[in-house]
Amino acid sequence: MILIFIEVRDGKVKKSSLEALSEGKRRADDLNTEANAVLIGYNLEGLASEVLLYGASKVYVMENSLLSHYSAAGFSQALFSLVEEIKPEGIFFSASSMGKDLAPRLAAKLGVSLASDCTRTIAKDGKLEVVRPIFAGKAYITLNFKSSPMMATLRPNVFPLAEPGEKKGEVVRKDVVIPEDQVKAPALEILREEGSEIDVTEAEIVISGGRGMKGPENFDLLRDLVSLLPHSAVGASRSAVDAGWIDHQHQVGQTGKTVSPSLYIAFGISGAIQHLAGMSSSKFIVAVNKDSEASIFKVADFGVIGDLFQVIPYLKEELKKIASE
Repeated sequence: MILIFIEVRDGKVKKSSLEALSEGKRRADDLNTEANAVLIGYNLEGLASEVLLYGASKVYVMENSLLSHYSAAGFSQALFSLVEEIKPEGIFFSASSMGKDLAPRLAAKLGVSLASDCTRTIAKDGKLEVVRPIFAGKAYITLNFKSSPMMATLRPNVFPLAEPGEKKGEVVRKDVVIPEDQVKAPALEILREEGSEIDVTEAEIVISGGRGMKGPENFDLLRDLVSLLPHSAVGASRSAVDAGWIDHQHQVGQTGKTVSPSLYIAFGISGAIQHLAGMSSSKFIVAVNKDSEASIFKVADFGVIGDLFQVIPYLKEELKKIASE
């Protein structure tokens, strides 16, 4: 049996977790076993039914008021108790911020190995293998596991999301007993950036700016484009973040977030290897830069050699025309 951790944010199931469930279901079918899911939190009514639509045979619901906000200690303890009881062969997480924090904590508790940011899973000879990028995306390595259960985080926007089906599975509610002193740093409040977009790791379109944006005020030009494109988000290079022009949560690259959108548009980004490591797996890349020798053009599917401050207004008007049709 393969267990998939389902992440919930703002009362909604995250798409990247449903992608992990879809992939888990495909591998479970290959191994002639079940794909089960687990929801952890508080006031999760109705969410289990949504998860069942994506192929879960069982959805374990673990609730406790101490888990109303994400807590690494609390969530890992709840998940550990479930894994010890049901003994899955494999555990999948989305490689989101939460998944990257929770998965290694659980692996440490279980004393097993963890493969992170995987881009492919394989069922071979009755066992699971995974493929993940190494050397900043220049090569890929296939890993098999000596420890059990195998654990992996799966890169968002890489694995196809299954079409919702019928609710054939069952919901299993589990009691979660967590001493209050177990959660040593409870989250009391979540403060969000005003008008923040969806997370860049889950966006289908990422529009990024670099040093060529020339200042923080010009990132509003990118936000204007995002407002015209559904499921899109603003990204940034490290130089823009280091300059204080935009928050770190938007940073794409080796020291930021790894994204795999359907479309990645880079404005004023030269294409340092650290940035390319975080976006080169995008399905389609468009680069706009005045420097015809910029490294970003080596990975771009389409390049525009020109001033971004002339290109963006033209693109904005064309998008408005399309939106009005």
